[in-house]
Amino acid sequence: MTDAPASPPAGEENFAAMLDNFFPADRREIRPGERVRGKVLAVGKELVFIDAGMKIDAVVERAELTDEQGNLTCAEGDELELYVTRVGEQEIRLSRAIAGAGGAQMLREAFRQGAPVEGRVRELCKGGFQVEILHRRAFCPLSQIDLSPGTDPVAHLGATYHFLITRLEDRGRNIVVSRRELLAREREAQQREFLQGLQPEDVLEGTVTRLAPFGAFVEIAPGIEGMVHVSEIGWSRVNHPEEAIRPGQRVRVKVLQVEPSGKKGQPRIALSIRRLEEDPWLRVGERFRPGDLIPGRVTRCAPFGAFVEIAPGIEGMVHVSEMSYTRRVVNSTDVVSPGDTVAVVVKSLEPEKRRIALSLREAEGDPWAEVPARFAVGRRVEGVLEKKESFGWFVRLAPGVTGLLPIGVLRRHSRAPELEPLREGSPLRVEIAEVQVEKRRISLAPAFEDEETEWRSFGESPAAAERLGALGEKLKQALAGRNPAAS
Repeated sequence: MTDAPASPPAGEENFAAMLDNFFPADRREIRPGERVRGKVLAVGKELVFIDAGMKIDAVVERAELTDEQGNLTCAEGDELELYVTRVGEQEIRLSRAIAGAGGAQMLREAFRQGAPVEGRVRELCKGGFQVEILHRRAFCPLSQIDLSPGTDPVAHLGATYHFLITRLEDRGRNIVVSRRELLAREREAQQREFLQGLQPEDVLEGTVTRLAPFGAFVEIAPGIEGMVHVSEIGWSRVNHPEEAIRPGQRVRVKVLQVEPSGKKGQPRIALSIRRLEEDPWLRVGERFRPGDLIPGRVTRCAPFGAFVEIAPGIEGMVHVSEMSYTRRVVNSTDVVSPGDTVAVVVKSLEPEKRRIALSLREAEGDPWAEVPARFAVGRRVEGVLEKKESFGWFVRLAPGVTGLLPIGVLRRHSRAPELEPLREGSPLRVEIAEVQVEKRRISLAPAFEDEETEWRSFGESPAAAERLGALGEKLKQALAGRNPAAS
């Protein structure tokens, strides 16, 4: 049986707790060459004590913080930006960048401790720049002058920067420096500080850096990107980010989620642009009513219908049954295509379900509204044979208006054999037998144009009237009453 580990004495446990309280867990480790911001705590004869958020004291030599007359340039409570030159067990040494004149010993100390040195970019040379540090000539490769390799080299000429010595050889006659490494360290520190405070619901400004089919990447801090999914760019449907956004554009974004790990150790940050705008569905009932005739844009088509955007972020659907009065629609693409501008009528609204039913055919007008005036019972009209069925023939009388010639009525007609050879699409003269507008039904009977001509000519012939006598006169009067134009 294994003995249980002994618990530490109560005094040691309390002392450990006191240490934890005295040195908070969020006070991070530091390394030479890193730039820190700290507050002046106290000023001594030789040292100035700085609170830079570290576990042990940070100090800087008083001489570095005085002017040419020896006057101290800071006071207690002031904030300073300094560089870490040495990290020891008891204290951390800070310094302004090493500048001015100095010997080989100072160069070696700066190189060994990773302390920044101040240098002036003098001229361009093959592969980089000539930089003057401590009155000595050093070389900075072109790739090490900045974090962005695309910067115009001429822009750096004459500038004074802080550099790190990366190579020191031949007793100080071969010196290579880097500004990029120092900038990278500073950026890492800024990124850590930024990410520690980043929370969902934060609203930030950023720059669109690149686009992908699934979304847009936005830089929200130097070197830190988040992604706006294509569905979060706007309330309107966006098929590709380039339809609504472009690289280099400044945007306001809302942080949706921060995942702890991601590429290169950075967290994955989900952003949204549309969440900073009001949801258009919240006021849809105030903007639209059933029966409204409004314009819209077809966003996508499906076999069962088409989706139409009637306002930014608000889509309704036109079912195939609501697409046309004048034709039978099997697929929505038979009538419309994505990108088409159409007029639609609002059929119904369900804002809580984000549903709007629309109609194309009602916007065009119902052709049956004119049927009673155009197709009165007894009138003979010219139609087109659309389809032959076992129970009857369908005849198109006008766009969207079709009547039925029952097969029994057709066969009882004495001249039915003359119609049998007709094919679908052939003209066919019919007589309106019955109209039921509410049921959208029209019953038809065969009609022949020569029948009317024969009766009219017979009734108008004097010889026939003489042969028939009184009967002929009555027939003539009957025909005249049926067709006033014959009088």
